[in-house]
Amino acid sequence: MTAETSKQKKHVGRWIAVSIVGVIVLALLAAIGWYFVRINPSVQQVETIESAFPEESLRPEVAEGPAQPINVLLLGSDSRAADGSLLTDLGDRADTILVAHIPPDRETIQIMSIMRDSWVEIPGHGSAKVNAALAFGGVPLMVQTVEGLIDQRIDHVAIIDFDGFEGLTEALGGVTVNNDIAFSYYGYDYPQGEITLEGEEALIYVRARYPFSDGDYQRVHNQRAFLRGMMTQLMTRENLTNPNRAADLFATVSPYIATTDTVDLGTVLSLAPSMAGISGSNIQTFTMPTLGTGMEGSQSVVYVNQDGLAEVQAAFDEESMTSFQPAPDR
Repeated sequence: MTAETSKQKKHVGRWIAVSIVGVIVLALLAAIGWYFVRINPSVQQVETIESAFPEESLRPEVAEGPAQPINVLLLGSDSRAADGSLLTDLGDRADTILVAHIPPDRETIQIMSIMRDSWVEIPGHGSAKVNAALAFGGVPLMVQTVEGLIDQRIDHVAIIDFDGFEGLTEALGGVTVNNDIAFSYYGYDYPQGEITLEGEEALIYVRARYPFSDGDYQRVHNQRAFLRGMMTQLMTRENLTNPNRAADLFATVSPYIATTDTVDLGTVLSLAPSMAGISGSNIQTFTMPTLGTGMEGSQSVVYVNQDGLAEVQAAFDEESMTSFQPAPDR
Protein backbone atom coordinates (compact mmCIF):
# COMPACT_ATOMS: atom_id res chain seq x y z
CA MET A 1 0.00 0.00 0.00
CA THR A 2 1.41 3.37 -1.00
CA ALA A 3 1.58 6.33 1.37
CA GLU A 4 -0.89 8.16 -0.90
CA THR A 5 -3.40 5.28 -0.76
CA SER A 6 -3.06 5.10 3.01
CA LYS A 7 -3.65 8.84 3.25
CA GLN A 8 -6.75 8.58 1.07
CA LYS A 9 -8.16 5.80 3.26
CA LYS A 10 -7.61 7.87 6.37
CA HIS A 11 -9.49 10.76 4.74
CA VAL A 12 -12.34 8.45 3.75
CA GLY A 13 -12.47 7.01 7.29
CA ARG A 14 -12.50 10.51 8.75
CA TRP A 15 -15.35 11.59 6.48
CA ILE A 16 -17.35 8.48 7.36
CA ALA A 17 -16.88 9.23 11.06
CA VAL A 18 -17.82 12.88 10.53
CA SER A 19 -20.89 11.83 8.55
CA ILE A 20 -22.03 9.44 11.28
CA VAL A 21 -21.58 12.14 13.93
CA GLY A 22 -23.44 14.58 11.69
CA VAL A 23 -26.38 12.21 11.29
CA ILE A 24 -26.51 11.65 15.06
CA VAL A 25 -26.39 15.40 15.73
CA LEU A 26 -29.15 16.05 13.17
CA ALA A 27 -31.27 13.28 14.71
CA LEU A 28 -30.77 14.75 18.18
CA LEU A 29 -31.64 18.22 16.94
CA ALA A 30 -34.75 16.83 15.26
CA ALA A 31 -35.76 15.04 18.48
CA ILE A 32 -35.16 18.17 20.54
CA GLY A 33 -37.10 20.22 18.03
CA TRP A 34 -39.97 17.72 18.07
CA TYR A 35 -39.99 17.78 21.87
CA PHE A 36 -40.23 21.56 22.07
CA VAL A 37 -42.82 21.81 19.30
CA ARG A 38 -45.06 18.89 20.30
CA ILE A 39 -44.45 18.00 23.96
CA ASN A 40 -43.02 21.00 25.80
CA PRO A 41 -46.15 23.21 25.43
CA SER A 42 -48.19 20.43 27.03
CA VAL A 43 -45.63 19.88 29.79
CA GLN A 44 -45.89 23.56 30.69
CA GLN A 45 -49.62 23.14 31.33
CA VAL A 46 -49.15 20.36 33.89
CA GLU A 47 -49.26 21.69 37.43
CA THR A 48 -46.47 20.41 39.69
CA ILE A 49 -47.25 19.03 43.14
CA GLU A 50 -44.50 20.43 45.31
CA SER A 51 -43.36 18.51 48.42
CA ALA A 52 -45.74 15.61 47.84
CA PHE A 53 -43.88 13.02 49.90
CA PRO A 54 -43.44 12.66 53.68
CA GLU A 55 -40.08 12.68 55.42
CA GLU A 56 -37.87 9.74 54.49
CA SER A 57 -37.88 8.35 58.04
CA LEU A 58 -41.68 8.04 57.93
CA ARG A 59 -41.80 5.95 54.76
CA PRO A 60 -41.59 2.18 54.07
CA GLU A 61 -38.20 0.85 53.09
CA VAL A 62 -37.28 0.73 49.41
CA ALA A 63 -38.13 -2.67 47.91
CA GLU A 64 -35.19 -4.94 47.10
CA GLY A 65 -34.49 -6.69 43.81
CA PRO A 66 -33.38 -5.81 40.27
CA ALA A 67 -36.87 -4.58 39.30
CA GLN A 68 -39.09 -2.54 41.57
CA PRO A 69 -42.88 -2.31 41.76
CA ILE A 70 -44.36 1.03 40.75
CA ASN A 71 -47.18 2.54 42.79
CA VAL A 72 -49.06 5.60 41.60
CA LEU A 73 -51.51 7.44 43.84
CA LEU A 74 -54.34 8.95 41.79
CA LEU A 75 -56.59 11.57 43.33
CA GLY A 76 -59.71 12.59 41.44
CA SER A 77 -61.03 16.13 41.78
CA ASP A 78 -64.59 17.06 40.87
CA SER A 79 -63.63 20.56 39.83
CA ARG A 80 -60.75 22.98 39.65
CA ALA A 81 -60.50 25.59 42.43
CA ALA A 82 -61.48 29.18 41.70
CA ASP A 83 -57.81 30.21 41.52
CA GLY A 84 -57.19 27.69 38.73
CA SER A 85 -55.11 25.30 40.84
CA LEU A 86 -55.92 21.62 41.34
CA LEU A 87 -54.22 21.77 44.74
CA THR A 88 -56.20 24.57 46.40
CA ASP A 89 -58.79 23.17 48.85
CA LEU A 90 -58.06 19.67 47.54
CA GLY A 91 -59.31 18.15 50.78
CA ASP A 92 -62.80 19.44 50.01
CA ARG A 93 -62.83 18.37 46.37
CA ALA A 94 -60.90 15.11 46.00
CA ASP A 95 -63.37 12.29 46.56
CA THR A 96 -61.70 9.65 44.40
CA ILE A 97 -58.62 7.83 45.70
CA LEU A 98 -56.97 5.12 43.61
CA VAL A 99 -53.70 3.22 43.77
CA ALA A 100 -52.33 1.90 40.48
CA HIS A 101 -49.85 -0.91 41.16
CA ILE A 102 -47.47 -2.23 38.49
CA PRO A 103 -45.60 -5.36 39.69
CA PRO A 104 -41.91 -5.85 38.91
CA ASP A 105 -42.63 -8.23 36.01
CA ARG A 106 -44.72 -5.48 34.28
CA GLU A 107 -47.22 -8.08 33.07
CA THR A 108 -50.30 -6.76 34.86
CA ILE A 109 -51.71 -3.59 36.38
CA GLN A 110 -53.86 -3.51 39.52
CA ILE A 111 -56.09 -0.50 40.21
CA MET A 112 -57.37 -0.41 43.79
CA SER A 113 -60.05 2.05 44.88
CA ILE A 114 -59.92 3.36 48.42
CA MET A 115 -63.36 4.42 49.57
CA ARG A 116 -63.17 8.06 50.64
CA ASP A 117 -65.06 7.28 53.86
CA SER A 118 -62.73 4.42 54.84
CA TRP A 119 -62.08 4.55 58.61
CA VAL A 120 -58.29 4.34 58.88
CA GLU A 121 -55.39 5.42 61.06
CA ILE A 122 -54.05 8.79 59.93
CA PRO A 123 -50.53 9.35 61.33
CA GLY A 124 -50.59 11.96 64.09
CA HIS A 125 -54.36 12.31 64.04
CA GLY A 126 -55.80 8.97 65.12
CA SER A 127 -58.70 7.27 63.37
CA ALA A 128 -60.59 9.25 60.76
CA LYS A 129 -61.94 9.04 57.23
CA VAL A 130 -59.05 8.55 54.82
CA ASN A 131 -59.98 11.67 52.85
CA ALA A 132 -59.39 13.76 55.99
CA ALA A 133 -55.64 13.23 55.53
CA LEU A 134 -55.73 15.87 52.79
CA ALA A 135 -57.34 18.38 55.14
CA PHE A 136 -54.99 17.54 58.03
CA GLY A 137 -51.70 17.52 56.14
CA GLY A 138 -52.18 17.85 52.39
CA VAL A 139 -50.74 15.47 49.82
CA PRO A 140 -47.74 14.38 51.97
CA LEU A 141 -50.01 13.10 54.76
CA MET A 142 -52.28 11.39 52.22
CA VAL A 143 -49.23 9.66 50.74
CA GLN A 144 -48.06 8.59 54.22
CA THR A 145 -51.52 7.28 55.07
CA VAL A 146 -51.82 5.27 51.84
CA GLU A 147 -48.27 3.95 52.19
CA GLY A 148 -49.28 2.65 55.61
CA LEU A 149 -52.27 0.87 54.06
CA ILE A 150 -50.41 -0.86 51.22
CA ASP A 151 -47.09 -1.23 53.10
CA GLN A 152 -45.21 0.03 50.05
CA ARG A 153 -43.88 3.31 48.77
CA ILE A 154 -45.89 5.57 46.53
CA ASP A 155 -43.59 6.46 43.62
CA HIS A 156 -45.72 9.02 41.82
CA VAL A 157 -48.76 11.15 42.60
CA ALA A 158 -51.23 12.51 40.06
CA ILE A 159 -54.32 14.63 40.57
CA ILE A 160 -56.92 14.45 37.82
CA ASP A 161 -59.66 16.97 37.16
CA PHE A 162 -62.51 14.81 35.87
CA ASP A 163 -63.39 17.50 33.33
CA GLY A 164 -60.36 16.30 31.40
CA PHE A 165 -62.12 12.99 30.74
CA GLU A 166 -64.44 14.66 28.25
CA GLY A 167 -61.69 15.65 25.84
CA LEU A 168 -59.75 12.42 26.31
CA THR A 169 -62.73 10.21 25.50
CA GLU A 170 -63.33 12.24 22.35
CA ALA A 171 -59.65 11.97 21.36
CA LEU A 172 -59.88 8.19 21.78
CA GLY A 173 -63.12 7.98 19.81
CA GLY A 174 -65.04 6.91 22.92
CA VAL A 175 -64.24 4.54 25.79
CA THR A 176 -65.90 1.12 25.95
CA VAL A 177 -66.87 -0.13 29.41
CA ASN A 178 -68.76 -3.13 30.73
CA ASN A 179 -71.59 -1.55 32.74
CA ASP A 180 -73.04 -4.07 35.20
CA ILE A 181 -75.99 -2.01 36.53
CA ALA A 182 -78.32 -0.06 34.24
CA PHE A 183 -79.16 3.47 35.37
CA SER A 184 -80.14 6.92 34.13
CA TYR A 185 -78.67 10.18 35.34
CA TYR A 186 -78.75 13.81 34.19
CA GLY A 187 -80.59 12.88 30.99
CA TYR A 188 -78.26 10.05 29.98
CA ASP A 189 -79.22 6.37 29.90
CA TYR A 190 -76.58 3.75 30.70
CA PRO A 191 -77.90 0.27 29.81
CA GLN A 192 -76.43 -2.88 31.29
CA GLY A 193 -73.66 -4.48 29.26
CA GLU A 194 -70.97 -3.13 26.98
CA ILE A 195 -71.40 0.57 26.27
CA THR A 196 -69.23 3.24 24.67
CA LEU A 197 -68.96 6.59 26.43
CA GLU A 198 -67.75 9.89 25.10
CA GLY A 199 -67.66 13.54 26.19
CA GLU A 200 -70.10 14.73 28.87
CA GLU A 201 -71.78 11.32 28.92
CA ALA A 202 -68.52 9.81 30.20
CA LEU A 203 -68.07 12.54 32.79
CA ILE A 204 -71.57 11.98 34.21
CA TYR A 205 -70.91 8.23 34.31
CA VAL A 206 -67.82 8.49 36.53
CA ARG A 207 -69.46 11.01 38.87
CA ALA A 208 -72.83 9.28 39.43
CA ARG A 209 -73.53 7.84 42.87
CA TYR A 210 -77.10 8.88 43.78
CA PRO A 211 -78.79 6.41 41.37
CA PHE A 212 -77.41 3.47 43.39
CA SER A 213 -78.60 1.99 46.68
CA ASP A 214 -74.97 1.49 47.75
CA GLY A 215 -73.86 4.93 46.58
CA ASP A 216 -70.09 5.22 46.61
CA TYR A 217 -69.51 1.47 46.26
CA GLN A 218 -71.06 1.41 42.80
CA ARG A 219 -69.59 4.80 41.89
CA VAL A 220 -66.01 3.65 42.50
CA HIS A 221 -66.81 0.37 40.74
CA ASN A 222 -67.95 2.33 37.68
CA GLN A 223 -64.93 4.61 37.84
CA ARG A 224 -62.62 1.61 37.73
CA ALA A 225 -64.60 0.08 34.87
CA PHE A 226 -64.15 3.34 32.99
CA LEU A 227 -60.43 3.54 33.82
CA ARG A 228 -59.94 -0.04 32.74
CA GLY A 229 -61.63 0.66 29.40
CA MET A 230 -59.70 3.88 28.94
CA MET A 231 -56.35 2.27 29.74
CA THR A 232 -57.08 -0.63 27.40
CA GLN A 233 -57.58 1.84 24.56
CA LEU A 234 -54.69 4.07 25.58
CA MET A 235 -52.22 1.22 25.91
CA THR A 236 -52.29 0.06 22.32
CA ARG A 237 -49.03 -0.07 20.42
CA GLU A 238 -50.36 2.66 18.15
CA ASN A 239 -50.72 5.05 21.08
CA LEU A 240 -47.63 4.07 23.06
CA THR A 241 -45.12 3.73 20.22
CA ASN A 242 -46.33 6.52 17.92
CA PRO A 243 -44.73 9.74 19.26
CA ASN A 244 -47.15 12.06 17.49
CA ARG A 245 -50.20 10.11 18.64
CA ALA A 246 -48.89 10.08 22.21
CA ALA A 247 -48.20 13.82 21.98
CA ASP A 248 -51.77 14.51 20.82
CA LEU A 249 -53.28 12.53 23.69
CA PHE A 250 -50.97 14.17 26.23
CA ALA A 251 -51.91 17.62 24.93
CA THR A 252 -55.57 16.76 25.48
CA VAL A 253 -55.23 15.88 29.17
CA SER A 254 -52.27 18.01 30.32
CA PRO A 255 -54.38 21.05 31.33
CA TYR A 256 -56.38 18.82 33.68
CA ILE A 257 -53.65 17.09 35.65
CA ALA A 258 -51.10 17.86 38.34
CA THR A 259 -48.21 15.50 39.03
CA THR A 260 -45.10 15.16 41.13
CA ASP A 261 -41.84 15.96 39.36
CA THR A 262 -41.09 12.22 39.44
CA VAL A 263 -43.37 11.88 36.40
CA ASP A 264 -41.06 13.08 33.66
CA LEU A 265 -40.70 12.27 29.98
CA GLY A 266 -37.91 9.77 30.66
CA THR A 267 -40.07 7.83 33.13
CA VAL A 268 -42.97 7.65 30.70
CA LEU A 269 -40.80 6.64 27.74
CA SER A 270 -39.03 3.93 29.76
CA LEU A 271 -42.34 2.36 30.80
CA ALA A 272 -44.17 2.66 27.48
CA PRO A 273 -42.60 -0.34 25.66
CA SER A 274 -43.34 -2.80 28.49
CA MET A 275 -46.83 -1.39 29.04
CA ALA A 276 -47.71 -1.78 25.35
CA GLY A 277 -47.92 -5.55 25.77
CA ILE A 278 -50.55 -5.47 28.54
CA SER A 279 -54.05 -6.39 27.38
CA GLY A 280 -57.33 -5.39 28.98
CA SER A 281 -57.64 -8.80 30.63
CA ASN A 282 -54.43 -8.08 32.55
CA ILE A 283 -55.76 -4.85 34.07
CA GLN A 284 -57.41 -5.79 37.36
CA THR A 285 -59.66 -3.44 39.31
CA PHE A 286 -60.97 -3.86 42.85
CA THR A 287 -61.92 -1.98 46.01
CA MET A 288 -59.69 -2.06 49.07
CA PRO A 289 -61.38 -4.80 51.17
CA THR A 290 -64.10 -3.47 53.45
CA LEU A 291 -66.57 -4.79 56.03
CA GLY A 292 -69.43 -2.47 55.12
CA THR A 293 -70.63 0.80 56.60
CA GLY A 294 -71.30 2.01 60.14
CA MET A 295 -71.29 5.09 62.34
CA GLU A 296 -68.46 6.75 64.25
CA GLY A 297 -70.18 9.45 66.26
CA SER A 298 -72.18 11.45 63.72
CA GLN A 299 -70.08 10.24 60.77
CA SER A 300 -71.09 7.52 58.33
CA VAL A 301 -67.94 5.50 57.65
CA VAL A 302 -66.68 2.45 55.76
CA TYR A 303 -64.82 -0.12 57.84
CA VAL A 304 -61.65 -1.70 56.44
CA ASN A 305 -61.33 -5.48 56.29
CA GLN A 306 -57.88 -5.83 57.83
CA ASP A 307 -57.51 -9.52 56.91
CA GLY A 308 -58.37 -8.74 53.31
CA LEU A 309 -56.00 -5.77 53.32
CA ALA A 310 -53.18 -8.03 54.57
CA GLU A 311 -53.78 -10.28 51.54
CA VAL A 312 -53.50 -7.27 49.23
CA GLN A 313 -50.27 -6.18 50.92
CA ALA A 314 -48.81 -9.66 50.45
CA ALA A 315 -49.85 -9.72 46.78
CA PHE A 316 -48.38 -6.26 46.15
CA ASP A 317 -45.09 -7.56 47.55
CA GLU A 318 -44.84 -10.37 44.98
CA GLU A 319 -42.71 -10.29 41.82
CA SER A 320 -45.77 -11.11 39.73
CA MET A 321 -49.54 -10.76 40.22
CA THR A 322 -50.68 -12.74 37.18
CA SER A 323 -52.56 -15.20 39.43
CA PHE A 324 -53.99 -12.58 41.82
CA GLN A 325 -57.77 -12.79 42.23
CA PRO A 326 -59.23 -9.79 44.09
CA ALA A 327 -62.22 -10.31 46.32
CA PRO A 328 -65.62 -9.11 44.99
CA ASP A 329 -66.29 -5.40 45.54
CA ARG A 330 -69.39 -5.97 47.61
